[in-house]
Amino acid sequence: MTLTLYNTLTRRQEPFETVEPGKVKMYYCGVTVYDYCHLGHARACIVWDVVRRYLQFIGYEVRYIQNFTDIDDKILNRARVEHSSMEAVADRFIKAYFEDMARLGIKEADEYPRATHTMNGIQRLIHELENKGFAYPAEGDVYYAVRQFAEYGKLSGRRLEDMQAGKSDAYGGLRQRVNIEDPEYQKKKDPFDFALWKAAKPGEPAWESPWGAGRPGWHIECSAMVRDRLGDTIDIHAGGADLIFPHHENEIAQSEAVTGKPLSLYWLHNGMVKVDGEKMSKSLGNFITIRELLDRGVDPMAVRLFVLTAQYRTPIDFTDEAIAAATNGWHTIKEGLLFGYQYGKKLGWVEEGENSPIENLDVERFQEIVNNDFNFPGGLTVLFELAKELRREGHILVHEGKTETSPDKLKHQWQTLVTLAGVLGLEAEIEAEPDKNNGLSDAEIEAKIQQRQEARQGKNFAESDRIRDELQAEGITLIDSRDGTRWHRN
Repeated sequence: MTLTLYNTLTRRQEPFETVEPGKVKMYYCGVTVYDYCHLGHARACIVWDVVRRYLQFIGYEVRYIQNFTDIDDKILNRARVEHSSMEAVADRFIKAYFEDMARLGIKEADEYPRATHTMNGIQRLIHELENKGFAYPAEGDVYYAVRQFAEYGKLSGRRLEDMQAGKSDAYGGLRQRVNIEDPEYQKKKDPFDFALWKAAKPGEPAWESPWGAGRPGWHIECSAMVRDRLGDTIDIHAGGADLIFPHHENEIAQSEAVTGKPLSLYWLHNGMVKVDGEKMSKSLGNFITIRELLDRGVDPMAVRLFVLTAQYRTPIDFTDEAIAAATNGWHTIKEGLLFGYQYGKKLGWVEEGENSPIENLDVERFQEIVNNDFNFPGGLTVLFELAKELRREGHILVHEGKTETSPDKLKHQWQTLVTLAGVLGLEAEIEAEPDKNNGLSDAEIEAKIQQRQEARQGKNFAESDRIRDELQAEGITLIDSRDGTRWHRN
């Protein structure tokens, strides 16, 4: 069962072989911290979190680095509006980032380098580029000479001649538009050249350098942070598809011009998020932050499930119907995950909460599916099969006091589900034992609501009403809405 990955660089699926056997060096281009994280960030962070978890699951030692861009025009603009500072704005939204990601169950990276903390490495890399003839100073700025790097465009597939002013290319019609009155353009030797260092502007933060006071360009930051934290060549460089050009293309040009080595063996890119079929945009009024979504009551695990039901490289459309389906799917998996804690003692399990790494046909099938370019949607089918079977056995146990399957087999199935769900970062909170005077536990209530939902879908309204009345007698009131069924204790 060989892991194969689609490599943006080669445009084909390839067996995964690392620089150092058994170890993975992975870098994810993180967020620019000028605002709260949105659904696009949620998708990217969930995808690469699960990729990291899966690599660890199949035995790799993973060093995972994610950067923060903490100096940028957008950050500076926000600081001006708020009469604050660049550092204060960045610190506030880095704190908010960690809060949002914790709610989504994202494991923290091994290190979070910041651009402002990597200034020595940035200046060193620019200096080396200048010495090798790939960069040139111009009135306090420093530019990368794109045409000096013969392989420019190899990641995106773009050719400079196809991006000349007034000429379309094969990549969405993008063309190079140049304002010859722009002072920056006038300083460049070629319109395609991009800034490595920007001369200081009045009132903006600046760092001293051999080229004068200024700050780095965006692209050089990641090249320097990758090199400083992981070395000349890494195994996986990950990010959103919107970063392929120019950001990742420019990273390659910068890094490989200096080292003469591949910056990354594999380039992986997640697809974009749409909202009701439209590109997410503040101007369209469909811009949704992570905290807005979760504060509406959407379960974080439903968000994870929504993201994982689509192949990671394809676009994904966020709709009310899609999140409702993900919520229903999460209820199914959650019920399976809680099975052991709810029924383990009744089935005679010695330690119903115990779980350890296991090997069986379901695990092998899961791994065989996911090994095909991180096919997490396919892997989820294994989880749903296990969860539905455990849910069915739980219903039988509740109504008949016994199960159709041996307790040992059920324990094995449950342990398998918990293990595989953990690989995907899907975890159910374990409710405390209920007070006998308080009746049904939360898990039992959720199970009955699921039974009622199945009855309604089967047009068995008599059974649906019976379950509602049964819950009402236990002091549980159900509230149906287009987003599902909520409940509360009277």
